[in-house]
Amino acid sequence: MSALTTDLYQLTMAQGYWRNGRHLDRASFYLSIRHTPFDGGFAVAAGLEQVVEFLVDLRFEPEDIEYLRSLAGSDGRPLFARDFLEALPQLDLAVSLAAVPEGTAVFAREPLLRIEAPLLVGQLIETPVLNIFNFQTLVATKAARLCHIAAPGQPVLEFGLRRAQGFDGGLSASRAAYVGGCFATSNVEAGQRFGIPVRGTHAHSWVQAFDSEPEAFDAFAETMPNNCVLLVDTYDVERGIEHAIATARMLERRGQRLLGIRLDSGDLLLQSRAARRRLNEAGLEDVAIVVSDNLDEKKILALRRAGAAIDIWGVGTSLVTAAGAGALGGVYKLSAIRRCGEEWWRPVFKFGAGVGKASLPGRLQVRRYRGAAGGLERDVIHALDEGGEASGLDDPGGLDLLVPVLEEGRLLAPLPSLDAAREIAGREVASLPPALQDLEAHGPAPVEVTASLMEQCDRLAASHAPPARSA
Repeated sequence: MSALTTDLYQLTMAQGYWRNGRHLDRASFYLSIRHTPFDGGFAVAAGLEQVVEFLVDLRFEPEDIEYLRSLAGSDGRPLFARDFLEALPQLDLAVSLAAVPEGTAVFAREPLLRIEAPLLVGQLIETPVLNIFNFQTLVATKAARLCHIAAPGQPVLEFGLRRAQGFDGGLSASRAAYVGGCFATSNVEAGQRFGIPVRGTHAHSWVQAFDSEPEAFDAFAETMPNNCVLLVDTYDVERGIEHAIATARMLERRGQRLLGIRLDSGDLLLQSRAARRRLNEAGLEDVAIVVSDNLDEKKILALRRAGAAIDIWGVGTSLVTAAGAGALGGVYKLSAIRRCGEEWWRPVFKFGAGVGKASLPGRLQVRRYRGAAGGLERDVIHALDEGGEASGLDDPGGLDLLVPVLEEGRLLAPLPSLDAAREIAGREVASLPPALQDLEAHGPAPVEVTASLMEQCDRLAASHAPPARSA
């Protein structure tokens, strides 16, 4: 990503801060989400690794400056001043970052990233940080609903590249889906780049290209004897299953085995049951039944509750496009500022009439409390300088969620691997109260704000209240 992967108004504000001598003020921003997506009870944080890569590599290249120099305002004059553009490549763009680890189950309104940097820098990075975090968290949450709630203990394959929003969206979706719990992807570049297992077999066109279905199945088995899953619904499903059984016999004679059959249309409940019965009669109990066909978490849950004989679920469009939630309402808010030459931080507060529009003031942290068995009980949002009995933060077992990641641009420790993030997500979803795991309805988020932080909000609100009108 380029330093220009941002909205224009971030750069116009940056020039304003610079022009007014405010660009080196220290600022604390936090990222949160306004609502948990899919009308669900939680979200799964994802995208931190890409956020860190962007922040560490952030710089203005000569071609970036030249492009900005070419932009003009409504009067035809340059939009950006020459001295500002000359200063941009010389600025120290290092930031300090604390974040919830990837895979963490999170809730609305609580800080998920805390970024502290010079005001100009913190402003510039708002858009790209939101872009990365919002989309990957959205897809990881969708995957977690599919994998850990709708089909727990069964493999879910992500194969949505052809329906994803561009190549970059496809890559990000594959990565986030793996964090959320998918066991593999069809996206080969994602496999190469991120180390995600890749899976795939053949399409209907393979069967159509041959003179007969048995010929197509045998040819595929000879081509891919160690990766043979046969799509049996190009023509008649019942005959397709019989043809797959015949191909399985051919593989057995060679000391190999048929891995599975795939159903991609029709009544998946009845077809899967019939297929399982016929495969078992043929002594092929170990042959898996894979299904696809525009699945989502609610369809999978309904099929499982009805007793479908399905072993592996293939999910494409609804996963990579996060169907049911077009976007994640992630926001990035300034919450405290320290002027140059000053030692104290001044909390700042954004008012908002709509739900979730108001922000919280101060340099923020979230403390999570769990029960004796590890189940999540509550999260408490607090300011970094809070403590004592009155804050409610001295309860035993609390753990701060925002972990230091970058200190002035320096990575403090290696980030957890993608596999580790995936394991975290599985544990986190399992630790949620049952009411928050329900796909149909969910209880209230277990998030509290300390009394002192709420008092701070009230004081700031009062200080900015309009004067009373005289009678």
